[in-house]
Amino acid sequence: MPITPATAAQHAPEGTAQAILLELVDENGVTIGAAEKLAAHQPPGQLHRAFSVFLFDDRGRLLLQRRALGKYHSPGVWSNTCCGHPYPGEAPFAAAARRTYEELGVSPSLMAEAGTVRYNHPDPASGLVEQEYNHLFVGMVQSPLRPDPEEIEDTAFVTPAELAERHARDVFSAWFMTVLDAARPAVRELTGDTSGW
Repeated sequence: MPITPATAAQHAPEGTAQAILLELVDENGVTIGAAEKLAAHQPPGQLHRAFSVFLFDDRGRLLLQRRALGKYHSPGVWSNTCCGHPYPGEAPFAAAARRTYEELGVSPSLMAEAGTVRYNHPDPASGLVEQEYNHLFVGMVQSPLRPDPEEIEDTAFVTPAELAERHARDVFSAWFMTVLDAARPAVRELTGDTSGW
């Protein structure tokens, strides 16, 4: 990962672990502090800044990822293209582009802001809580994927009909439908009215 002023604090000397910090926000998305990542997700959860990315191919299909089985939060479930947390002081757009590249090995094309959504989603399996002020982004993926196996178990491009079938059959992240529904206006603008999104 490139070292920037925002990410420099996240790097520790070789062989040492350093806590990952998240940006805590108020109900209007104004930064009010920072907290260690796992602590921010302990019940009842601390409201923190997050992002969700939705990338589409040139046929208007949404790229889903299945989270790696080794992840501490929501392992093995399907979710949107990429999601995560900006480091304190890191712009959400920059964090979304960085994390998409780290997880999938691709840089998004035509990525644009798609609004924000605030939610509170407990994860029944882990007992952790997603209290998030989430910045949404939509864009295109135009190069071959190179998923990091430590982050991603599987990927799939789906049409709206295929997503409905998969969502009825498989387990998805607790936040998936909330962020997708909030991003739909921007998704339709990107993919066109005939895409079905």
